[in-house]
Amino acid sequence: MTGLPTRNDLKAGLRVEIVKKKDQRTGKLTSGMISEILTSSRSHPHGIKVRLQDGQVGRVKKITGFAPE
Repeated sequence: MTGLPTRNDLKAGLRVEIVKKKDQRTGKLTSGMISEILTSSRSHPHGIKVRLQDGQVGRVKKITGFAPE
């Protein structure tokens, strides 16, 4: 187990930190709110791929805040 969030942990509106494709070597994280979950499988070894509300795409490394109910 990698300790990364699974697809079941994620939903639209959740605040997360992602690593974009161009930042994979450095591990630079980008934060934002999930707009859409792009990975269909339950888990992925490098993180579930999502699109943020500002259009950026990357793999979720951690959840930083909860979506308002």
